[in-house]
Amino acid sequence: MPAILQQGCMIQCPHGGMVSVVCTNTKVKVGGAFALLASDVYLVAGCAFMVGPKPQPCLTVEWQMPSTMFKIGGQTVLLQSSIGICKSPENAPQGVALINGAQSKVNGM
Repeated sequence: MPAILQQGCMIQCPHGGMVSVVCTNTKVKVGGAFALLASDVYLVAGCAFMVGPKPQPCLTVEWQMPSTMFKIGGQTVLLQSSIGICKSPENAPQGVALINGAQSKVNGM
């Protein structure tokens, strides 16, 4: 079974900003925490990226390649192999999110 991202796993932008998640899943836990969905909201705080003299911090993460096999409430689940594209205030891609702490043990409620 592929590793599934869950609430509490560490996600960072490539510039060191920390990602917080507004998790909407309240049914399926992975490693004791709720599994993350591609439709959840992912916000970045603390990104110090600059383009020349202009601050250009990562603000959000948009996910690609969620699971094609696992869904919760009709929404796709994120895997460790999913790709999170960090986006600027102008919605420009700024790099791939770094993930640590995915789980493979699933518990349904």
